[in-house]
Amino acid sequence: MKNPKVVAIIQARTGSTRLPSKVLMHIVGKPMLWHVIDRLKHCKNVDLVVVASTVKDSDKPVLELAEESGAGTFAGSEDDVLDRYYQAAKKFDADVIVRITADCPLIDPEMVDHLVAYFKNNKIDYFNTGPSFPEGVDTEVFSFAALETSWKKAEKHYEREHVSMYIHGHPEEFKIACIENESDMSDIRFTVDTQEDFIVVTKIFENLYRESQVFHLQQTVDFLKSHPEIAIINKDIVRNEGFISSLKKEGIDINSPDVPCHNWIGKYVLSKKGKQGSQK
Repeated sequence: MKNPKVVAIIQARTGSTRLPSKVLMHIVGKPMLWHVIDRLKHCKNVDLVVVASTVKDSDKPVLELAEESGAGTFAGSEDDVLDRYYQAAKKFDADVIVRITADCPLIDPEMVDHLVAYFKNNKIDYFNTGPSFPEGVDTEVFSFAALETSWKKAEKHYEREHVSMYIHGHPEEFKIACIENESDMSDIRFTVDTQEDFIVVTKIFENLYRESQVFHLQQTVDFLKSHPEIAIINKDIVRNEGFISSLKKEGIDINSPDVPCHNWIGKYVLSKKGKQGSQK
């Protein structure tokens, strides 16, 4: 496909159990979701930004905010997130999907562009950031064909709740690649799952945010290194705690080598300099 349509789909809802309605909480005068949309609009390799929420009345403000922010919208299932993504991708004729969550207001558009460029230039079905990156800049890029295959074949509850779990669990069906950072930043949290996370992210925005400009991953990491009193606020939060909890409900041991999310294939190293990445 010569010029595939790349659609960034942000999953967003108000029903978070640990921090309810977090996507609507304000950071430097704007809702968190607004910041996610705004940062993705700076991507050069993304054709459209879409917010995929649910049909619940409580999520109407999410859809209204998305429309006001210039994003496309889709309302679907709350629990079957795989179906929500599939239907949203179909609605907007996506050839390539970038999966983003609305609790990651520090998503880096430069890094997203890098992943999309690599994905388009290589014959792969799925490409994602690995665990050496800070939690909260997580990015997945996959083809509509891979999404459709997952949608048709995924039967387990956790495969429907977590969009890419079927792909990770069946590497024999897909060509998968994973990008790792030059240095291990896995102990840093930029996602917002708790009040402590929200405090940290708010402090970052208060110091680095400038209207109509984007600050990048390295700037954010440098800021935390120079302000350890802020970095320590959320250091004890377990990485991917919600994801681990949902798997445990399914009787899956996250430490088992058979857990689908451990089936990474290949590596790609991104420069930590805040510019374009470099292959190694």
